[in-house]
Amino acid sequence: MSFFTDLAHQYIDGEWKAGSGSWDIIDFNPYNGEKLASITVATADEVDQAYRAAERAQREWADTNPYARRGVFERALRIIEDREAEITEAIIAELGGTRLKAAFELHLTKEFLREAVHLALRSEGRILPSPDDGKENRLYRVPVGVVGVISPFNFPFLLSIKSVAPALALGNAVVLKPHQNAPVLGGSLVAKVFEDAGLPAGLLNVVITDIAEIGDALIEHPVPGIISFTGSDRVGRHVATVCASHFKRSILELGGNSALIVLDDADIDYAVDAAVFSRFVHQGQVCMAANRILVDRSVRAEFTEKFVAKAASLKVGDPAEPGTHIGPLINSSQAEAVSSVVEQAVAAGATALLRGGIEGNVVSPSVLTDLPADSPVLGQEIFGPVALILPFDGEEEAVRIANDSPYGLSGAVHTADIERGVRLAKRVRTGMIHVNDGTVHDEAIVPFGGEKSSGIGRLNGESTVEAFTTQKWISVQHGRSRFPF
Repeated sequence: MSFFTDLAHQYIDGEWKAGSGSWDIIDFNPYNGEKLASITVATADEVDQAYRAAERAQREWADTNPYARRGVFERALRIIEDREAEITEAIIAELGGTRLKAAFELHLTKEFLREAVHLALRSEGRILPSPDDGKENRLYRVPVGVVGVISPFNFPFLLSIKSVAPALALGNAVVLKPHQNAPVLGGSLVAKVFEDAGLPAGLLNVVITDIAEIGDALIEHPVPGIISFTGSDRVGRHVATVCASHFKRSILELGGNSALIVLDDADIDYAVDAAVFSRFVHQGQVCMAANRILVDRSVRAEFTEKFVAKAASLKVGDPAEPGTHIGPLINSSQAEAVSSVVEQAVAAGATALLRGGIEGNVVSPSVLTDLPADSPVLGQEIFGPVALILPFDGEEEAVRIANDSPYGLSGAVHTADIERGVRLAKRVRTGMIHVNDGTVHDEAIVPFGGEKSSGIGRLNGESTVEAFTTQKWISVQHGRSRFPF
């Protein structure tokens, strides 16, 4: 099938249909500008239809035997395995992802579906003691009901399924809104996989639209009890505010400005490899990317020389070619914004050890150093192939620089002494940090999430069970209670 022809529709209550909005979202290939699809946007009325369908379908789904529910995810996994070649080509076309990136995204997607199979059986209850004679306290973990999911453009297939699959496995229904730059991989393809896997109609609905059309209808709607959002901290703040005003929970997986720290006893060649991958994978469009590379001054010269040489050797261009490391950014606005960051930083005093050019949406790697302490670029997330190398003198300064950021998502520490690395890692205020590895990691059973402006809440494993369920206390009085009047 042609994903971009056959799936350019809304998916509501088990039906593929055109949106009724007055304008279209145009899905472009970011490398060559080819038009992939034209999708008429969904309106607020169609958002309501999607949520009402989810609400109706969820009641029966929650009562379905979890062993029967898990079969859907086993079939979905097989479908993705069977269509892996087609999905790879779609990742290249819609996202400008390289073949390496596509393999990485699909590997993790399959891991999260395998975990969803087990999550269907993980919603456990407890019996708690009571100070009252004859009373039994039962604590049930039940589905929240309907979950709204808003996914980003960088890893849309993975990050949609990462919320959609566990929410469904735990007995919820879902309304999914993909990013307008990834409507097929982040939305309609996810719906098609689950439709073909036998998920009952109404449990997963996909609305392809934009805030310009629906405003806050997706998050204000009374039906969803939870909104799971992955994207920028700017939009995340708005989502959190609206959710709080309507007394609903939000799970926010937001941006980052991660630090990869190279101590004086690190394996320099290995640290260079980890840092180059952590900064430039998928053109730097990764929330966990190592924006800032902190290097002990005693090894700065050696590290910097090798890092710049490796960054300069990366193949830039057509993501469809097997050897390409860096393809296009998602659109021209992102490409221009990243180029502007480099220009402004250099104008403010930074030294460009490597200065990449721009051709269409393809931005070549840049490496900057000697940034003034008050440089705005130090505190922001750069969603593109720009690395900042910052020297430090000793561990205390490394920790201070790493923590001098509004973000706290990921990080890494490189050292010959593992326990030294762990001690330093504990002092960095971040949700995740890795000793002698890169900054870009996600594992299906390990809690994933950030601190500060990098988000609220955790996903994966037991954290996902907590995220997409709620606790319900039912007490049973055996015999008769005594009342004071």
